[in-house]
Amino acid sequence: MKRLFLLVLFISLLKFSMAQNADWQTYYEASGFTKTPRYEETMNFCRRMADASGMITMKSFGTSAQGRDMMLMIIDRDHLSEPSAIHSAGRAVMLVQACIHPGESEGKDAMLMLVRDLVINKKYPGILDQVSILFIPIFNVDGHERFGPYNRINQNGPEEMGWRVTANNLNLNRDFLKADTPEMQAWLKMFSRWMPDFFIDTHTTDGADYQYALTYLMEVSGDMDKALTDWSEKTFIPEMTASMESAGFPVFPYVEFRNWHDPRSGLITEVAPPMLSQAYTALRNRPGLLIETHMLKNYKIRVDATYQCILSSMNIISKQSKTLVKLVADADKYVSSPAFREQLFPLQYQTFTNDSTMVDFRGFSYTLEKSPISGGSWFNYSNTPEVMQVPWFKNSHAVFSVKLPIAYIIPVEWSTVISRLEAHGIKIRYLEKETRIPVSGYRFKNPKWQASPYEGRHPMTNIEYDEYTEERVFPAGSAIVEMNQPAGRIIPQILEPKGDGSFVYWGFFDAVFEQKEYGENYVVEKLAADMLQNNPSLKHEFEQKKAADSLFARNPQQILNWFYLKSPYGDTKRLVYPVGRIMDQATLERILKD
Repeated sequence: MKRLFLLVLFISLLKFSMAQNADWQTYYEASGFTKTPRYEETMNFCRRMADASGMITMKSFGTSAQGRDMMLMIIDRDHLSEPSAIHSAGRAVMLVQACIHPGESEGKDAMLMLVRDLVINKKYPGILDQVSILFIPIFNVDGHERFGPYNRINQNGPEEMGWRVTANNLNLNRDFLKADTPEMQAWLKMFSRWMPDFFIDTHTTDGADYQYALTYLMEVSGDMDKALTDWSEKTFIPEMTASMESAGFPVFPYVEFRNWHDPRSGLITEVAPPMLSQAYTALRNRPGLLIETHMLKNYKIRVDATYQCILSSMNIISKQSKTLVKLVADADKYVSSPAFREQLFPLQYQTFTNDSTMVDFRGFSYTLEKSPISGGSWFNYSNTPEVMQVPWFKNSHAVFSVKLPIAYIIPVEWSTVISRLEAHGIKIRYLEKETRIPVSGYRFKNPKWQASPYEGRHPMTNIEYDEYTEERVFPAGSAIVEMNQPAGRIIPQILEPKGDGSFVYWGFFDAVFEQKEYGENYVVEKLAADMLQNNPSLKHEFEQKKAADSLFARNPQQILNWFYLKSPYGDTKRLVYPVGRIMDQATLERILKD
Protein backbone atom coordinates (compact mmCIF):
# COMPACT_ATOMS: atom_id res chain seq x y z
CA MET A 1 0.00 0.00 0.00
CA LYS A 2 2.89 2.32 0.87
CA ARG A 3 4.53 1.60 -2.51
CA LEU A 4 1.27 2.40 -4.31
CA PHE A 5 0.98 5.69 -2.43
CA LEU A 6 4.54 6.65 -3.30
CA LEU A 7 3.96 5.74 -6.96
CA VAL A 8 0.82 7.91 -7.14
CA LEU A 9 2.67 10.75 -5.42
CA PHE A 10 5.61 10.42 -7.83
CA ILE A 11 3.33 10.49 -10.88
CA SER A 12 1.49 13.54 -9.53
CA LEU A 13 4.73 15.39 -8.86
CA LEU A 14 6.09 14.44 -12.27
CA LYS A 15 2.89 15.64 -13.94
CA PHE A 16 3.04 18.92 -12.05
CA SER A 17 6.73 19.38 -12.91
CA MET A 18 6.09 18.72 -16.61
CA ALA A 19 3.23 21.19 -16.57
CA GLN A 20 5.41 23.84 -14.96
CA ASN A 21 8.18 23.36 -17.52
CA ALA A 22 5.89 23.24 -20.56
CA ASP A 23 5.31 26.19 -22.85
CA TRP A 24 1.99 27.52 -21.60
CA GLN A 25 1.86 30.67 -23.69
CA THR A 26 -1.51 31.07 -25.33
CA TYR A 27 -1.79 31.61 -29.06
CA TYR A 28 -2.80 35.20 -28.34
CA GLU A 29 0.28 35.86 -26.19
CA ALA A 30 2.64 34.21 -28.67
CA SER A 31 1.30 36.43 -31.46
CA GLY A 32 2.36 39.56 -29.60
CA PHE A 33 -1.22 40.13 -28.39
CA THR A 34 -2.62 40.74 -31.87
CA LYS A 35 -4.19 37.41 -32.90
CA THR A 36 -6.88 35.09 -31.57
CA PRO A 37 -6.84 31.31 -32.15
CA ARG A 38 -9.19 29.33 -34.36
CA TYR A 39 -11.57 26.67 -33.00
CA GLU A 40 -9.14 23.70 -33.16
CA GLU A 41 -6.25 25.67 -31.68
CA THR A 42 -8.49 26.87 -28.86
CA MET A 43 -9.78 23.39 -28.04
CA ASN A 44 -6.30 21.86 -28.22
CA PHE A 45 -5.03 24.36 -25.63
CA CYS A 46 -8.03 23.61 -23.40
CA ARG A 47 -7.40 19.87 -23.65
CA ARG A 48 -3.70 20.35 -22.87
CA MET A 49 -4.64 22.16 -19.68
CA ALA A 50 -7.15 19.46 -18.78
CA ASP A 51 -4.54 16.75 -19.31
CA ALA A 52 -1.97 18.60 -17.23
CA SER A 53 -4.27 19.54 -14.38
CA GLY A 54 -6.26 17.59 -11.83
CA MET A 55 -8.92 20.29 -11.74
CA ILE A 56 -10.30 20.50 -15.31
CA THR A 57 -12.93 18.40 -17.06
CA MET A 58 -13.91 19.03 -20.69
CA LYS A 59 -17.40 18.07 -21.88
CA SER A 60 -19.46 18.74 -24.98
CA PHE A 61 -22.86 20.23 -24.15
CA GLY A 62 -24.20 20.03 -27.72
CA THR A 63 -23.42 20.36 -31.41
CA SER A 64 -23.89 23.30 -33.74
CA ALA A 65 -25.88 23.44 -36.96
CA GLN A 66 -22.70 22.51 -38.86
CA GLY A 67 -21.85 19.68 -36.46
CA ARG A 68 -19.14 21.23 -34.27
CA ASP A 69 -18.97 20.40 -30.58
CA MET A 70 -19.71 23.21 -28.14
CA MET A 71 -17.32 22.54 -25.27
CA LEU A 72 -17.78 23.27 -21.59
CA MET A 73 -14.74 23.45 -19.34
CA ILE A 74 -15.45 22.56 -15.70
CA ILE A 75 -12.85 23.83 -13.22
CA ASP A 76 -13.17 22.46 -9.70
CA ARG A 77 -10.50 22.12 -7.04
CA ASP A 78 -11.49 18.49 -6.35
CA HIS A 79 -12.01 17.61 -10.03
CA LEU A 80 -15.78 17.33 -9.47
CA SER A 81 -17.67 17.50 -12.74
CA GLU A 82 -21.35 16.99 -11.89
CA PRO A 83 -23.68 19.81 -10.78
CA SER A 84 -25.06 17.89 -7.82
CA ALA A 85 -21.60 17.07 -6.50
CA ILE A 86 -20.35 20.65 -6.72
CA HIS A 87 -23.52 22.14 -5.25
CA SER A 88 -23.41 19.55 -2.45
CA ALA A 89 -19.83 20.59 -1.69
CA GLY A 90 -21.23 24.04 -0.88
CA ARG A 91 -19.36 25.91 -3.59
CA ALA A 92 -20.89 28.60 -5.76
CA VAL A 93 -20.91 27.89 -9.51
CA MET A 94 -19.89 30.68 -11.88
CA LEU A 95 -20.46 30.41 -15.64
CA VAL A 96 -18.24 32.48 -17.96
CA GLN A 97 -19.21 32.57 -21.61
CA ALA A 98 -17.11 33.75 -24.55
CA CYS A 99 -17.65 34.18 -28.28
CA ILE A 100 -21.43 34.25 -28.40
CA HIS A 101 -20.41 36.92 -30.94
CA PRO A 102 -17.16 35.41 -32.21
CA GLY A 103 -15.78 38.67 -33.56
CA GLU A 104 -15.75 39.79 -29.93
CA SER A 105 -13.12 37.33 -28.75
CA GLU A 106 -11.60 39.04 -25.69
CA GLY A 107 -13.38 36.72 -23.27
CA LYS A 108 -11.88 33.65 -24.91
CA ASP A 109 -8.29 34.91 -24.83
CA ALA A 110 -8.63 36.40 -21.35
CA MET A 111 -10.09 33.21 -19.88
CA LEU A 112 -7.50 30.93 -21.52
CA MET A 113 -4.83 32.95 -19.72
CA LEU A 114 -6.77 33.14 -16.47
CA VAL A 115 -7.50 29.41 -16.35
CA ARG A 116 -3.84 28.73 -17.13
CA ASP A 117 -2.80 31.05 -14.31
CA LEU A 118 -5.25 29.39 -11.91
CA VAL A 119 -4.58 25.70 -12.54
CA ILE A 120 -1.11 25.52 -14.11
CA ASN A 121 0.77 28.50 -12.62
CA LYS A 122 -1.15 28.36 -9.28
CA LYS A 123 -1.13 32.15 -9.38
CA TYR A 124 -4.22 32.85 -7.28
CA PRO A 125 -4.21 30.39 -4.36
CA GLY A 126 -7.50 29.91 -2.57
CA ILE A 127 -9.71 31.48 -5.22
CA LEU A 128 -11.24 28.10 -6.11
CA ASP A 129 -11.88 27.08 -2.51
CA GLN A 130 -15.45 28.42 -2.53
CA VAL A 131 -16.26 28.71 -6.23
CA SER A 132 -16.17 26.36 -9.23
CA ILE A 133 -15.96 27.73 -12.75
CA LEU A 134 -17.80 26.73 -15.90
CA PHE A 135 -16.21 28.18 -19.04
CA ILE A 136 -17.54 28.12 -22.60
CA PRO A 137 -14.53 29.13 -24.74
CA ILE A 138 -16.59 29.44 -27.94
CA PHE A 139 -20.39 29.41 -27.85
CA ASN A 140 -21.06 30.31 -31.50
CA VAL A 141 -18.66 27.74 -32.94
CA ASP A 142 -19.86 27.98 -36.56
CA GLY A 143 -19.73 31.77 -36.64
CA HIS A 144 -16.29 31.55 -35.07
CA GLU A 145 -14.97 29.63 -38.06
CA ARG A 146 -16.26 32.19 -40.55
CA PHE A 147 -12.88 33.74 -39.90
CA GLY A 148 -11.43 36.81 -41.58
CA PRO A 149 -9.94 40.29 -41.23
CA TYR A 150 -13.05 42.21 -42.32
CA ASN A 151 -15.68 40.97 -39.89
CA ARG A 152 -15.79 43.95 -37.51
CA ILE A 153 -15.40 47.32 -39.26
CA ASN A 154 -15.73 49.32 -36.02
CA GLN A 155 -13.17 47.28 -34.09
CA ASN A 156 -9.43 47.70 -33.47
CA GLY A 157 -8.14 44.11 -33.67
CA PRO A 158 -7.49 41.24 -33.46
CA GLU A 159 -6.01 40.77 -36.94
CA GLU A 160 -8.65 38.18 -37.87
CA MET A 161 -11.81 37.13 -36.08
CA GLY A 162 -15.07 35.21 -36.37
CA TRP A 163 -18.46 36.35 -37.63
CA ARG A 164 -21.27 37.71 -35.45
CA VAL A 165 -24.03 35.19 -36.19
CA THR A 166 -24.51 31.45 -36.61
CA ALA A 167 -24.35 29.46 -39.83
CA ASN A 168 -28.14 30.03 -40.05
CA ASN A 169 -27.55 33.82 -39.86
CA LEU A 170 -29.15 34.08 -36.42
CA ASN A 171 -27.83 36.11 -33.50
CA LEU A 172 -27.53 33.88 -30.43
CA ASN A 173 -27.82 36.90 -28.16
CA ARG A 174 -31.35 37.46 -29.42
CA ASP A 175 -32.32 33.80 -29.04
CA PHE A 176 -32.37 33.11 -25.30
CA LEU A 177 -36.17 33.13 -25.09
CA LYS A 178 -37.38 31.78 -28.45
CA ALA A 179 -34.48 29.29 -28.78
CA ASP A 180 -34.71 28.81 -32.56
CA THR A 181 -31.11 27.62 -32.91
CA PRO A 182 -29.76 24.17 -31.99
CA GLU A 183 -26.93 25.99 -30.23
CA MET A 184 -29.32 27.83 -27.91
CA GLN A 185 -31.46 24.78 -27.25
CA ALA A 186 -28.32 22.96 -26.12
CA TRP A 187 -27.21 25.94 -24.01
CA LEU A 188 -30.57 26.14 -22.24
CA LYS A 189 -30.46 22.46 -21.35
CA MET A 190 -26.92 22.87 -20.03
CA PHE A 191 -27.89 25.97 -18.04
CA SER A 192 -30.96 24.27 -16.55
CA ARG A 193 -28.86 21.27 -15.57
CA TRP A 194 -26.20 23.35 -13.82
CA MET A 195 -28.20 26.42 -12.68
CA PRO A 196 -25.01 28.39 -11.99
CA ASP A 197 -25.17 30.99 -9.24
CA PHE A 198 -23.50 33.74 -11.27
CA PHE A 199 -23.08 34.37 -15.00
CA ILE A 200 -20.68 36.45 -17.10
CA ASP A 201 -21.10 37.11 -20.83
CA THR A 202 -18.15 38.74 -22.62
CA HIS A 203 -18.65 41.18 -25.50
CA THR A 204 -17.17 44.14 -27.40
CA THR A 205 -19.36 47.18 -27.87
CA ASP A 206 -19.99 49.44 -30.83
CA GLY A 207 -21.09 53.06 -30.54
CA ALA A 208 -19.41 56.25 -29.39
CA ASP A 209 -15.79 56.94 -28.41
CA TYR A 210 -14.93 57.36 -24.72
CA GLN A 211 -12.11 56.71 -22.27
CA TYR A 212 -13.35 53.52 -20.59
CA ALA A 213 -11.76 50.29 -21.79
CA LEU A 214 -14.70 48.36 -20.35
CA THR A 215 -18.33 49.01 -19.52
CA TYR A 216 -20.71 46.61 -17.80
CA LEU A 217 -24.40 45.93 -17.29
CA MET A 218 -26.37 44.08 -14.64
CA GLU A 219 -30.15 43.90 -14.31
CA VAL A 220 -30.77 46.12 -11.29
CA SER A 221 -33.78 48.07 -12.57
CA GLY A 222 -36.56 45.90 -11.20
CA ASP A 223 -36.88 42.67 -13.19
CA MET A 224 -34.78 40.45 -10.90
CA ASP A 225 -35.55 39.20 -7.38
CA LYS A 226 -35.24 42.15 -4.97
CA ALA A 227 -32.70 40.57 -2.61
CA LEU A 228 -30.50 39.53 -5.54
CA THR A 229 -30.90 43.00 -7.03
CA ASP A 230 -29.81 44.61 -3.75
CA TRP A 231 -26.79 42.28 -3.52
CA SER A 232 -25.81 43.05 -7.13
CA GLU A 233 -26.25 46.81 -6.72
CA LYS A 234 -24.87 47.30 -3.20
CA THR A 235 -22.24 44.58 -2.89
CA PHE A 236 -21.05 43.18 -6.21
CA ILE A 237 -20.98 46.32 -8.37
CA PRO A 238 -19.19 48.57 -5.82
CA GLU A 239 -16.55 45.91 -5.12
CA MET A 240 -16.05 45.13 -8.80
CA THR A 241 -15.76 48.79 -9.85
CA ALA A 242 -13.34 49.57 -6.99
CA SER A 243 -11.18 46.58 -7.93
CA MET A 244 -11.14 47.62 -11.58
CA GLU A 245 -10.23 51.22 -10.67
CA SER A 246 -7.34 49.97 -8.52
CA ALA A 247 -6.12 47.80 -11.40
CA GLY A 248 -6.05 50.82 -13.74
CA PHE A 249 -9.28 50.05 -15.56
CA PRO A 250 -11.98 52.54 -14.53
CA VAL A 251 -15.37 51.22 -15.62
CA PHE A 252 -18.83 52.64 -16.22
CA PRO A 253 -22.29 51.12 -16.73
CA TYR A 254 -22.97 50.03 -20.32
CA VAL A 255 -23.35 53.11 -22.47
CA GLU A 256 -26.50 53.88 -24.38
CA PHE A 257 -27.14 57.47 -25.35
CA ARG A 258 -30.51 59.20 -25.68
CA ASN A 259 -29.25 60.26 -29.12
CA TRP A 260 -26.93 57.62 -30.52
CA HIS A 261 -23.23 58.61 -30.69
CA ASP A 262 -23.93 61.79 -28.69
CA PRO A 263 -22.81 61.51 -25.03
CA ARG A 264 -23.99 65.02 -24.16
CA SER A 265 -27.57 64.03 -25.00
CA GLY A 266 -27.57 61.95 -21.83
CA LEU A 267 -27.17 58.31 -20.88
CA ILE A 268 -30.07 55.89 -20.62
CA THR A 269 -30.33 52.47 -18.96
CA GLU A 270 -33.35 50.29 -19.63
CA VAL A 271 -34.59 46.92 -18.42
CA ALA A 272 -33.22 44.51 -21.00
CA PRO A 273 -35.53 42.03 -22.76
CA PRO A 274 -35.02 38.36 -21.83
CA MET A 275 -33.89 37.49 -25.36
CA LEU A 276 -30.53 38.87 -24.12
CA SER A 277 -28.19 36.81 -21.95
CA GLN A 278 -27.92 38.76 -18.69
CA ALA A 279 -31.65 39.60 -18.73
CA TYR A 280 -32.53 35.94 -19.23
CA THR A 281 -30.37 34.76 -16.33
CA ALA A 282 -31.77 37.53 -14.10
CA LEU A 283 -35.28 36.16 -14.68
CA ARG A 284 -33.94 32.73 -13.76
CA ASN A 285 -32.84 34.20 -10.39
CA ARG A 286 -29.16 34.28 -11.33
CA PRO A 287 -27.28 37.60 -11.47
CA GLY A 288 -25.62 38.13 -14.83
CA LEU A 289 -22.74 40.46 -15.65
CA LEU A 290 -22.49 41.70 -19.23
CA ILE A 291 -18.96 42.84 -20.10
CA GLU A 292 -18.56 45.22 -23.04
CA THR A 293 -15.00 46.22 -23.90
CA HIS A 294 -14.53 49.33 -26.01
CA MET A 295 -13.95 48.47 -29.65
CA LEU A 296 -11.51 51.33 -30.40
CA LYS A 297 -9.02 50.39 -27.67
CA ASN A 298 -6.26 48.08 -28.88
CA TYR A 299 -6.85 44.36 -28.49
CA LYS A 300 -4.35 43.88 -25.64
CA ILE A 301 -6.01 46.57 -23.52
CA ARG A 302 -9.41 44.99 -24.12
CA VAL A 303 -8.21 41.48 -23.23
CA ASP A 304 -6.39 42.77 -20.13
CA ALA A 305 -9.52 44.62 -18.97
CA THR A 306 -11.64 41.50 -19.50
CA TYR A 307 -9.11 39.35 -17.61
CA GLN A 308 -9.13 41.77 -14.70
CA CYS A 309 -12.93 42.06 -14.61
CA ILE A 310 -13.43 38.27 -14.57
CA LEU A 311 -10.69 37.86 -11.94
CA SER A 312 -12.27 40.57 -9.79
CA SER A 313 -15.64 38.86 -10.15
CA MET A 314 -14.17 35.48 -9.16
CA ASN A 315 -12.66 37.01 -6.05
CA ILE A 316 -15.97 38.59 -5.07
CA ILE A 317 -17.97 35.41 -5.71
CA SER A 318 -15.41 33.39 -3.79
CA LYS A 319 -15.73 35.68 -0.75
CA GLN A 320 -19.51 35.99 -1.14
CA SER A 321 -20.22 32.38 -2.09
CA LYS A 322 -22.32 31.39 0.91
CA THR A 323 -24.32 34.61 0.79
CA LEU A 324 -24.92 34.33 -2.95
CA VAL A 325 -25.89 30.66 -2.83
CA LYS A 326 -28.42 31.40 -0.09
CA LEU A 327 -29.87 34.40 -1.94
CA VAL A 328 -30.29 32.32 -5.09
CA ALA A 329 -31.98 29.49 -3.15
CA ASP A 330 -34.27 31.98 -1.40
CA ALA A 331 -35.23 33.55 -4.74
CA ASP A 332 -36.06 30.14 -6.22
CA LYS A 333 -38.14 29.33 -3.16
CA TYR A 334 -40.03 32.62 -3.29
CA VAL A 335 -40.85 32.35 -7.00
CA SER A 336 -42.20 28.85 -6.33
CA SER A 337 -44.50 30.08 -3.57
CA PRO A 338 -48.12 31.39 -3.64
CA ALA A 339 -46.84 34.76 -2.36
CA PHE A 340 -45.12 35.39 -5.71
CA ARG A 341 -48.37 34.88 -7.64
CA GLU A 342 -50.32 37.21 -5.37
CA GLN A 343 -48.53 40.20 -6.90
CA LEU A 344 -49.13 41.54 -10.38
CA PHE A 345 -46.23 40.43 -12.57
CA PRO A 346 -44.55 43.13 -14.73
CA LEU A 347 -44.09 42.07 -18.36
CA GLN A 348 -42.91 45.37 -19.83
CA TYR A 349 -40.87 48.24 -18.40
CA GLN A 350 -40.14 51.79 -19.48
CA THR A 351 -37.40 54.17 -18.32
CA PHE A 352 -38.52 57.58 -17.03
CA THR A 353 -37.23 60.37 -19.27
CA ASN A 354 -38.17 63.13 -16.82
CA ASP A 355 -36.07 61.81 -13.94
CA SER A 356 -32.29 61.80 -14.17
CA THR A 357 -29.11 61.97 -12.10
CA MET A 358 -26.13 64.05 -13.19
CA VAL A 359 -22.95 61.97 -13.51
CA ASP A 360 -19.37 62.45 -14.65
CA PHE A 361 -18.69 60.65 -17.91
CA ARG A 362 -15.12 60.24 -19.15
CA GLY A 363 -15.38 60.88 -22.85
CA PHE A 364 -13.46 62.61 -25.61
CA SER A 365 -14.28 66.01 -27.04
CA TYR A 366 -16.06 65.86 -30.37
CA THR A 367 -17.70 67.98 -33.02
CA LEU A 368 -20.81 67.44 -35.11
CA GLU A 369 -19.96 67.81 -38.76
CA LYS A 370 -21.82 67.74 -42.06
CA SER A 371 -20.71 64.99 -44.43
CA PRO A 372 -19.89 66.02 -48.01
CA ILE A 373 -20.40 62.36 -49.01
CA SER A 374 -23.65 61.24 -47.40
CA GLY A 375 -25.11 64.65 -46.67
CA GLY A 376 -25.79 63.52 -43.12
CA SER A 377 -24.32 64.60 -39.81
CA TRP A 378 -21.57 62.61 -38.13
CA PHE A 379 -19.62 62.84 -34.88
CA ASN A 380 -15.90 63.51 -35.26
CA TYR A 381 -14.13 62.45 -32.05
CA SER A 382 -10.78 63.96 -31.05
CA ASN A 383 -8.04 62.46 -28.87
CA THR A 384 -8.63 65.08 -26.18
CA PRO A 385 -10.04 63.57 -22.97
CA GLU A 386 -13.01 65.40 -21.50
CA VAL A 387 -15.00 64.70 -18.35
CA MET A 388 -18.60 65.58 -19.19
CA GLN A 389 -21.42 66.16 -16.75
CA VAL A 390 -24.38 64.43 -18.35
CA PRO A 391 -27.85 63.34 -17.23
CA TRP A 392 -28.29 59.61 -16.62
CA PHE A 393 -31.81 58.24 -17.00
CA LYS A 394 -31.97 54.91 -15.18
CA ASN A 395 -35.26 54.75 -13.25
CA SER A 396 -37.65 52.24 -14.80
CA HIS A 397 -41.27 51.45 -14.05
CA ALA A 398 -43.64 48.70 -15.14
CA VAL A 399 -45.98 49.73 -17.96
CA PHE A 400 -47.84 46.43 -18.33
CA SER A 401 -48.47 43.77 -15.68
CA VAL A 402 -50.69 40.69 -15.43
CA LYS A 403 -52.30 38.61 -12.74
CA LEU A 404 -50.53 35.29 -12.91
CA PRO A 405 -52.50 32.05 -13.20
CA ILE A 406 -51.98 28.94 -11.10
CA ALA A 407 -50.91 27.19 -14.31
CA TYR A 408 -50.95 27.47 -18.08
CA ILE A 409 -52.27 24.66 -20.27
CA ILE A 410 -51.06 24.19 -23.86
CA PRO A 411 -52.95 21.89 -26.25
CA VAL A 412 -50.89 18.90 -27.31
CA GLU A 413 -50.87 19.93 -30.99
CA TRP A 414 -48.64 22.93 -30.19
CA SER A 415 -45.70 20.58 -29.79
CA THR A 416 -43.05 23.07 -30.92
CA VAL A 417 -44.02 25.44 -28.11
CA ILE A 418 -44.04 22.59 -25.59
CA SER A 419 -40.62 21.33 -26.68
CA ARG A 420 -39.14 24.84 -26.36
CA LEU A 421 -40.44 25.07 -22.80
CA GLU A 422 -38.80 21.71 -22.10
CA ALA A 423 -35.53 23.08 -23.47
CA HIS A 424 -35.76 25.86 -20.88
CA GLY A 425 -35.88 23.23 -18.16
CA ILE A 426 -39.43 24.20 -17.26
CA LYS A 427 -41.31 21.51 -15.35
CA ILE A 428 -44.32 20.20 -17.30
CA ARG A 429 -47.06 17.68 -16.54
CA TYR A 430 -49.36 16.17 -19.15
CA LEU A 431 -53.08 15.46 -19.29
CA GLU A 432 -53.71 11.72 -19.32
CA LYS A 433 -57.13 12.00 -20.93
CA GLU A 434 -59.30 14.53 -22.74
CA THR A 435 -60.63 16.97 -20.15
CA ARG A 436 -63.03 19.91 -20.07
CA ILE A 437 -61.37 22.71 -18.10
CA PRO A 438 -62.54 26.21 -17.14
CA VAL A 439 -59.85 28.65 -18.24
CA SER A 440 -59.20 32.32 -18.69
CA GLY A 441 -58.38 33.01 -22.32
CA TYR A 442 -57.48 35.75 -24.79
CA ARG A 443 -59.13 36.66 -28.10
CA PHE A 444 -56.88 38.76 -30.32
CA LYS A 445 -57.89 41.85 -32.27
CA ASN A 446 -56.17 44.28 -34.65
CA PRO A 447 -53.05 42.15 -35.17
CA LYS A 448 -50.12 43.65 -37.09
CA TRP A 449 -46.72 42.27 -38.08
CA GLN A 450 -43.36 43.71 -38.95
CA ALA A 451 -42.84 43.76 -42.72
CA SER A 452 -39.11 42.97 -42.73
CA PRO A 453 -37.67 39.87 -41.03
CA TYR A 454 -35.90 40.06 -37.70
CA GLU A 455 -33.90 37.07 -36.49
CA GLY A 456 -35.54 34.85 -39.11
CA ARG A 457 -39.10 35.81 -38.12
CA HIS A 458 -41.68 38.56 -38.66
CA PRO A 459 -42.49 39.71 -35.11
CA MET A 460 -45.86 41.18 -34.18
CA THR A 461 -45.92 44.95 -33.84
CA ASN A 462 -49.38 45.15 -32.31
CA ILE A 463 -50.72 42.65 -29.79
CA GLU A 464 -54.21 43.44 -28.50
CA TYR A 465 -56.78 41.13 -27.02
CA ASP A 466 -59.92 40.80 -24.97
CA GLU A 467 -59.91 38.52 -21.95
CA TYR A 468 -62.74 36.08 -21.35
CA THR A 469 -63.50 32.86 -19.48
CA GLU A 470 -64.87 29.63 -20.88
CA GLU A 471 -64.85 25.89 -20.48
CA ARG A 472 -62.57 24.42 -23.12
CA VAL A 473 -61.83 20.82 -24.02
CA PHE A 474 -58.12 19.97 -23.96
CA PRO A 475 -56.97 16.69 -25.54
CA ALA A 476 -54.87 14.04 -23.84
CA GLY A 477 -51.19 14.94 -23.87
CA SER A 478 -51.80 18.66 -23.37
CA ALA A 479 -49.05 20.31 -21.33
CA ILE A 480 -49.76 21.71 -17.87
CA VAL A 481 -47.18 24.33 -16.88
CA GLU A 482 -47.53 25.08 -13.19
CA MET A 483 -46.26 28.39 -11.86
CA ASN A 484 -44.96 26.99 -8.57
CA GLN A 485 -41.42 26.43 -9.84
CA PRO A 486 -38.15 28.40 -9.89
CA ALA A 487 -38.67 29.30 -13.58
CA GLY A 488 -41.77 31.27 -12.58
CA ARG A 489 -40.38 34.59 -13.84
CA ILE A 490 -39.55 33.31 -17.31
CA ILE A 491 -42.77 31.33 -17.93
CA PRO A 492 -45.10 34.35 -18.25
CA GLN A 493 -42.59 36.19 -20.44
CA ILE A 494 -42.90 33.27 -22.86
CA LEU A 495 -46.62 32.45 -22.59
CA GLU A 496 -48.28 35.80 -21.88
CA PRO A 497 -48.89 37.40 -25.32
CA LYS A 498 -47.54 40.76 -24.11
CA GLY A 499 -44.45 39.24 -22.55
CA ASP A 500 -41.25 41.01 -23.56
CA GLY A 501 -40.38 38.74 -26.48
CA SER A 502 -43.24 36.28 -26.01
CA PHE A 503 -43.89 33.34 -28.31
CA VAL A 504 -46.90 35.26 -29.67
CA TYR A 505 -44.57 38.16 -30.51
CA TRP A 506 -42.14 35.82 -32.27
CA GLY A 507 -44.87 34.20 -34.38
CA PHE A 508 -45.16 30.74 -32.82
CA PHE A 509 -48.96 31.14 -32.90
CA ASP A 510 -49.36 33.00 -36.21
CA ALA A 511 -51.59 30.26 -37.63
CA VAL A 512 -54.48 31.24 -35.31
CA PHE A 513 -54.73 34.59 -37.09
CA GLU A 514 -55.42 33.02 -40.50
CA GLN A 515 -58.90 32.66 -41.98
CA LYS A 516 -59.27 29.23 -43.60
CA GLU A 517 -62.90 29.17 -44.80
CA TYR A 518 -64.74 31.79 -46.86
CA GLY A 519 -68.22 32.36 -48.28
CA GLU A 520 -69.03 32.97 -51.95
CA ASN A 521 -70.54 36.39 -52.67
CA TYR A 522 -73.77 35.06 -54.09
CA VAL A 523 -74.32 33.05 -50.90
CA VAL A 524 -73.25 35.68 -48.37
CA GLU A 525 -75.30 38.48 -50.03
CA LYS A 526 -78.51 36.63 -49.13
CA LEU A 527 -77.14 35.67 -45.70
CA ALA A 528 -76.23 39.30 -44.94
CA ALA A 529 -79.68 40.56 -45.91
CA ASP A 530 -81.31 38.06 -43.57
CA MET A 531 -78.92 38.94 -40.74
CA LEU A 532 -79.63 42.68 -41.08
CA GLN A 533 -83.37 42.10 -41.16
CA ASN A 534 -83.42 39.80 -38.12
CA ASN A 535 -80.81 41.50 -35.92
CA PRO A 536 -81.20 45.27 -35.30
CA SER A 537 -78.14 45.42 -33.02
CA LEU A 538 -76.00 43.89 -35.78
CA LYS A 539 -77.37 46.48 -38.22
CA HIS A 540 -76.34 49.25 -35.79
CA GLU A 541 -72.86 47.70 -35.41
CA PHE A 542 -72.54 47.50 -39.22
CA GLU A 543 -73.40 51.16 -39.66
CA GLN A 544 -70.91 52.18 -37.00
CA LYS A 545 -68.22 50.08 -38.64
CA LYS A 546 -68.77 51.77 -42.00
CA ALA A 547 -68.77 55.23 -40.45
CA ALA A 548 -65.51 54.58 -38.61
CA ASP A 549 -63.66 52.80 -41.43
CA SER A 550 -63.95 54.40 -44.85
CA LEU A 551 -61.77 51.76 -46.52
CA PHE A 552 -64.06 49.04 -45.20
CA ALA A 553 -67.15 50.97 -46.33
CA ARG A 554 -65.83 51.04 -49.92
CA ASN A 555 -64.76 47.38 -50.08
CA PRO A 556 -67.61 44.96 -50.96
CA GLN A 557 -65.45 41.88 -50.31
CA GLN A 558 -64.51 43.03 -46.81
CA ILE A 559 -68.14 43.86 -46.06
CA LEU A 560 -69.39 40.43 -47.09
CA ASN A 561 -66.57 38.71 -45.22
CA TRP A 562 -67.51 40.73 -42.13
CA PHE A 563 -71.01 39.27 -42.27
CA TYR A 564 -69.64 35.78 -42.93
CA LEU A 565 -67.43 35.95 -39.83
CA LYS A 566 -70.38 37.19 -37.76
CA SER A 567 -72.57 34.31 -38.93
CA PRO A 568 -72.74 30.82 -37.37
CA TYR A 569 -70.42 29.68 -40.19
CA GLY A 570 -67.54 31.82 -38.94
CA ASP A 571 -64.52 30.10 -37.39
CA THR A 572 -64.96 30.29 -33.61
CA LYS A 573 -61.31 29.34 -33.00
CA ARG A 574 -59.81 32.04 -35.20
CA LEU A 575 -58.03 34.75 -33.17
CA VAL A 576 -58.32 32.64 -30.01
CA TYR A 577 -55.07 32.14 -28.11
CA PRO A 578 -54.69 28.36 -27.74
CA VAL A 579 -52.99 28.59 -24.36
CA GLY A 580 -55.41 28.57 -21.43
CA ARG A 581 -54.86 30.07 -17.99
CA ILE A 582 -56.00 28.00 -15.00
CA MET A 583 -56.83 30.54 -12.32
CA ASP A 584 -57.73 28.51 -9.22
CA GLN A 585 -55.99 25.76 -7.29
CA ALA A 586 -59.07 23.54 -7.00
CA THR A 587 -59.37 23.25 -10.79
CA LEU A 588 -55.69 22.34 -11.09
CA GLU A 589 -55.92 19.72 -8.37
CA ARG A 590 -59.01 18.19 -9.97
CA ILE A 591 -57.46 17.76 -13.41
CA LEU A 592 -54.21 16.42 -11.95
CA LYS A 593 -56.15 13.95 -9.84
CA ASP A 594 -58.28 12.83 -12.78
